[in-house]
Amino acid sequence: MVVFTENSFLHLRNEYFNAYFNMINKIKELVENIFDDVVEIRRHMHKNPELSFEEFETSTYIKSVLKSWKIPFTEDIADTGVVVLLKGNNPSSKTLALRADFDALPIIELNDVEYCSQNKGVMHACGHDAHTASLLGVVKILDILRNEWEGSVKFIFQPAEEQYPGGAQQMIKEGVLENPKVQKIFGQHVFPDLEVGQVGFCAGKYMASADELQITITGSGGHAALPETYNNPIIGAAKLIVSLEDYFLPFRNIPSVFAIGFIEGHGYCNVIPDKVELKGTFRTIDEEFRDLAHLKMKEIANKLTEEYNLDINFEICRGYPSLYNNEFLTNQSITYAKEYLGSKNVVDLSLRMTAEDFAYYCYEVPSCFYRLGTANISKGITHGLHTARFDIDEDALKIGMGLMAYLAIKS
Repeated sequence: MVVFTENSFLHLRNEYFNAYFNMINKIKELVENIFDDVVEIRRHMHKNPELSFEEFETSTYIKSVLKSWKIPFTEDIADTGVVVLLKGNNPSSKTLALRADFDALPIIELNDVEYCSQNKGVMHACGHDAHTASLLGVVKILDILRNEWEGSVKFIFQPAEEQYPGGAQQMIKEGVLENPKVQKIFGQHVFPDLEVGQVGFCAGKYMASADELQITITGSGGHAALPETYNNPIIGAAKLIVSLEDYFLPFRNIPSVFAIGFIEGHGYCNVIPDKVELKGTFRTIDEEFRDLAHLKMKEIANKLTEEYNLDINFEICRGYPSLYNNEFLTNQSITYAKEYLGSKNVVDLSLRMTAEDFAYYCYEVPSCFYRLGTANISKGITHGLHTARFDIDEDALKIGMGLMAYLAIKS
């Protein structure tokens, strides 16, 4: 039987703290050494954005960076996806994955910067350029330190997050979480609501599902002065919107959003149209309520079809599921983030009604999706995601690659 004295415990504790402080210092030193290269990668990607499912040049560029570092990779997963597998000590002991997306948005960039988009009408307005640049930085760091960490790390460079059905689903179907089997996965996303230097976490339910609603209401048009000759679909559309709003009112305790953002009838002051088109969104954190709401929305539409003698085609395009952060893994990651950044720089986040196709990974393996602060009020870097003036304080790349490398080593 081994007996530990107080001095033994103090010695072990000191060894533990020395070990993790040494690792943190090594990572931060490497971050500084490669920072300029990672900034250059991010700026190249920012200047050359590509839309979802069209990221052929972006994929080629990622592979060119890896080739220049003599890092082997697997390509053409989900057409343009790229995967790197690094093995540390005892590579079969564990396998975790780190994911970054690399598609852009159909937005005309208005930033006056040297790295402004050169592909007019397409912009990295959601920070996927920063995600990928950071993850490439992590590849470099862990490759240099590969004799100082355990297990295997799979780096997933994923296309098409912004457009359903998304790249995550396809990469999973093509086996990205297998051979070797991934046991946990991390993703990070830029967040202009936090100042650079900060990160944010939310354990458990975090982001909403996202479904598109496309509704066509068909009646019969005519001259507005002759109501006996037409069946006005606008009345049906108005009644449907109000009825759906009334249905969702009692469920305010379940985080959800129902909104109609488009209505079009092609009528005029004295012209009743034949049909009206509605488009909207339904989002919720609760997957059971999601299924129930789908049924109820169609029931309401069917009832109005009979009541108003209209034809209502109610299509629900089922989008990304809600995102769930594994509580144990996320709370563990919060502890490690506090070690790396200090407690004051690790923030608790609230539920969000935005959606993310990282959610598909969450239904396969324990997952942690966290936020990377990118704002800098003093520099005027404050614009929101999906806007024409979104940008990041590039010092966030230091946090992005450093923290993710530390999480990969510690988890």
